[in-house]
This record gives sequence, C-alpha cells and structure tokens, in this order.
Amino acid sequence: MNIVDLIVGKPLKTSDERAEQIGPAEGIPIFGLDALSSAAYGPEAALSLLIPLGVLGVRYILPVSLAIITLLFIVFFSYLQTIAAYPSGGGSYTVARSNLGTLPSLLAAAALLTDYILTAAVGISAGVGALVSALPSLQPHTVSICVAILLIITVLNLRGVRDAGIAFMMPTYLFVGTLLVLIVAGLIRVLASGGHPVPVTPLPAPPPVTAAVTYWLLLKVFASGCTALTGVEAVSNGVRAFREPAVKNAQRTLTVIIIILAALLGGISYLVKAYGIVATAPGQPGYQSVLSMLLSAVFGKGVFYYLTIASILLVLSLSANTAFADFPRLCRAIAQNNYLPHAFAYRGRRLVYTYGIAVLAVLTGLLLVLFGGVTDRLIPLYAVGAFLAFTLSQTGMVVHWFKKRGPHWLKSALVNGLGAFVAGITVIVVLLAKFTEGAWITVIFIPTLIFFFRAIRRHYHAVALATASTSPVEPAASHGAPPIAIVPIDRWSRITKQALEFASRISPEIIAIHVEPGEHTELLHDDWRRYVETSFRKAGRQPPALTVLPSPYRFVIIPLVQYVLELSAKDPQRRIVVVIPTLIEDRWYEYFLHNQRGRLLEWALLAQGNERISTLSSPCYVSDHLRPPEQTRSNH
Repeated sequence: MNIVDLIVGKPLKTSDERAEQIGPAEGIPIFGLDALSSAAYGPEAALSLLIPLGVLGVRYILPVSLAIITLLFIVFFSYLQTIAAYPSGGGSYTVARSNLGTLPSLLAAAALLTDYILTAAVGISAGVGALVSALPSLQPHTVSICVAILLIITVLNLRGVRDAGIAFMMPTYLFVGTLLVLIVAGLIRVLASGGHPVPVTPLPAPPPVTAAVTYWLLLKVFASGCTALTGVEAVSNGVRAFREPAVKNAQRTLTVIIIILAALLGGISYLVKAYGIVATAPGQPGYQSVLSMLLSAVFGKGVFYYLTIASILLVLSLSANTAFADFPRLCRAIAQNNYLPHAFAYRGRRLVYTYGIAVLAVLTGLLLVLFGGVTDRLIPLYAVGAFLAFTLSQTGMVVHWFKKRGPHWLKSALVNGLGAFVAGITVIVVLLAKFTEGAWITVIFIPTLIFFFRAIRRHYHAVALATASTSPVEPAASHGAPPIAIVPIDRWSRITKQALEFASRISPEIIAIHVEPGEHTELLHDDWRRYVETSFRKAGRQPPALTVLPSPYRFVIIPLVQYVLELSAKDPQRRIVVVIPTLIEDRWYEYFLHNQRGRLLEWALLAQGNERISTLSSPCYVSDHLRPPEQTRSNH
C-alpha cells in the first residue's frame, strides 16, 4: 500500500458510488454540524449586544430567539420544497438560476462560496479560541493548531463522504446529547423552583445599564443572533450524496437538524432568561461564555460541565466540515454551467470532488493565517453571504410557485415571500451594522467573484465556438512503413479533427482512444461514423479504429499509458507515435487550463523510457491572428 492509499484510502470505482452514499444518521454530522454548532455561539452573539442594557437586556433574548426560530422554520419549509423541486442539488444557486436568471444565480453562488470559506475559517478558529481560553499556554500556537485541524478535516473529506460521516458522528451526537441534558435538567430546576432557580455556582455580577433600548439595537441583536441559521442550506446542496430515496432521506435529515437546532436555541434562550445570565465582554478579564455560565449554574463545575465543554470545543472545531461537504458540490454545479474550470466537476479517487476540497482548504488556510486564527476578526465577515443566498433562494421559490401554480401554491408563495423579506432585511442590517468592522470586504469580494465567473464563461464560450466542427476529416495520402498513430480524444471538435488529419499524414494505421469514466458515448460514435469513417472510405483509406477504454476509477492518464504499453508489448517491432491534441491560445493560463492532461500524458510516457514510443503535439489554433508554426514538438 502506497502513502496516498494510506492517507486518503484506495481508489473507489464509479460502480461503488451507492456504497458511499449516506442516510440521515451520517447526513446529520456531515451536513448539519455547522448549523447545530451555531447553538453554541448564536445566543451569545445576540446577548453580547445587550450587555449595555445590563440585567434588563436578558428579558429581550427570548422574544428575539423566538423571532429567529420563526425565520428558521420559514427557511426550513422553503428548503424542503427546494430539495423536492431540485433533487440534483445546488440549493440557492440552482433555484436562482432556474427562476431568477443568470446574474442572481451568480450572486447566490458567489455569496454561498464566500459563506462556506468563512464558515470553515470561523468554525476552526472558534474551536481553537475556546481551547486557548481554557489552556492559555497554547496561545502562541493558535495558528498552528488551526492549520493542523484544517489538515485533519481535509484528509477526512478526501477519504470520501461515508468516512467523513462516520468520523464526525460521535462528536456531533455527544454535543447534541449533552446540551439536551442541560436543557431538560435546567427546565426541571426552573419548574421545581417556581420559576426562580438558584444557580449552583454564583454568576458574575451584571454590568451597569449604560444604554437605552432602541429598535435599531433590537434589529442588530436579531441580526447577530441569526448567525445561528448559517448552514441550514447545506442539505439542499448535497441531495445527491444521499442513498435512494435521496429526496426523502435529505428531507428527513434536514427536518431532524432543524428540530434539534430549534430545541437548542429555544431551550438555551429560555434558561438564560430564567437564570438571569448576562453575557460578558469577549477578550476582557473575567470573560465566560454563555454556555459555560449556564452549565455551571445548572450543574456546577463537575464532570458533566467539563464533558459538555469538551464536546462544544470539539464540535466548534469540526463544524468546518459542513463547508467541506457543500463547497465542492456547489463548485461542481457552477462548473457544469461553465462558470468555473471543468476540473471542479471531476470526481477524484474516492468519488469526491477533489479540486473543490483542495481549493477550500487552501483558501481557509490563507484566511486563518492572515487573521491569526482569531474569531473576532473573522466574525464581521460572516453571515452576509448566507443571508444573501437565503434571500435569493426564497425569492426564487416565490417565482417557482407562480410558474408551477399547483395545489396550495399561493400559501407556499406567501411563506417564501415572507422568508425573502425577513432574510433581505437581515442582510441589510448585518451589512450596516458590521460594514466598518470588516463586512465591506464581502461587498468587494462577491462582485469580484462574479466577474471571475463571467470571465471563465466567456472563455469557454469562445473556445466552444472556435473548436466546433461539422466538417469531415481530410485524410492524407497513404505511404509505406509507417508507425502506429494513437490519438487520445474527448469529443468531436476542431481539435479532434486536426489531430486526426495530422495523424493521417504520418501513418495509415490510426487508433483513436476515448477514455470512458462512466458516461454514455453514443454522440461520439455518431459523430465518428459521420465525420471520420465516411471520409476515410471516400479517400480509399482504412478508417481509424475508435477504441473506448473503460475507467471505473475515473482515471484518464493511467488507462492511456497502459494501453500504449500493452500495444507496444504485442508488437515489439512497431514504432508507436502518440499524437496529443493541443489547444493553442493567447494567454499562458488559458493554454495551461486546456492542456493539463496532455502535458501529464507526455510526462507519463516519457517516464517509461521506451524508445519505440514517441509523442507529437498536434496544435489547434483558435485565434485567427496566431500564426501556426511549420513544425510540431516531439518528446523523443
């Protein structure tokens, strides 16, 4: 077993996909960890803004939490409908694309990608921050610990959805179980005391009143508390990860996540009000988290206290996994529409979207290093993307109902419309309240990402137009003692056509190779008969053979190299020339984008050291002003 197999596991066949799909039990920790973990910081984010009101501020936490829970259920019902209407996944992006058009869909995509990057960074930094608070000696190693946790999460996700689900099950269910025990025990104490429980451990003295209640303050409290809703869209993006019936399993998973989250938010808020717990200022002497004070008030600082705190620290650190589950799937949906490089749509050795996972890991690592792994520096950037995506998704579902007009469509449209209105108000409030604290960065980053999407789309469109071909091959005259010419092809295009014409000049014996990862190739066979076989027969030439190589592990280079080596072994006297189609473009990065596999194939064949195997590049020029050279490049 090599080192790659040891770290990320052996390759999985495409036919093994069903075994990698998950049910609700694994789906909750994979897609619900971010949402559930927000119960640990959502109420505190709201209470922190009520500190200037002193003990009077506690009375507002319950109505604010009820408003947040109401919005949570509005969003929940919308995403239940989204899962049923768009089972291919994509969530807000797919809904916006189908109902609102291109620009809103790109806005939703940019907002969600931004939110996932920040979700990963905030989750890891929050967990490490809590750990450093408990063990101050680890303070100098904050960034190192953040990066180490990031690497662990990345490797677990590269191993596949199923392995990640199993790894995160125990921490998730321990976290949920201990908090539910806390809420039940706290409610019993409140009822037993007639509504006036006495804390087991004395609470910190509340600060003096330094401000008055205003509507703007309450709106800010609501907006801050709404960070508890981040992550609820995750299931709708990953429907395809569930085993059949995928829609039902995804809906069941989302339902369980929302019910648990609502119970945690409502229970914690009620107990905070009952015990009169006032938040303490983060970063100040004597700071304690709201959950720490609530646990000590109900149970004291015994074994259960430390077990619960440990589960909170663990889940906060691992909550980044939701981003790792959804970011690659969203990238795949965007890439399928040509707004991201096509590599994001390819599944790797473990049936996961490796490029998306790797890119998210790199971007998250950069954020953690840039901001020193400090949560307070990242929080102002947070939640804007999530609620912008909520707003677009809810608005898109309203349009969806107006188009569909099925039974009870008006009621559904009104629910979604209310959700869009409230989520839109929340976006505005968060932006205004946090703009100078760092939210302005997202205002710049999201439009920049949209510009990037459109540039990639224009590039792919230009290439598609430039390489489209409906003309037959023009084979060259036959000549003697030729080598065997092998031409790897993907689809019928000008690139394929020019490569075959070039191959026909060096040999009458041509073998075209198409690696088949599992999709159907009927269209390629039709084009082959129409544009290749007919033309060669008219010229009195033997048509090239079209050989399809199955690739159950979705590899491309390895099957090609193996085929060439096997062919060479069968006929040791024949020379083999591999003609590699190459797309020549103006910009170096566009050239690299389209010719990665060609370079890898050349290197792989060169590494064999077989003097009877050569590679030749067959250039296809898509820009009229580029002057084709008179020769091609050979590796041998």
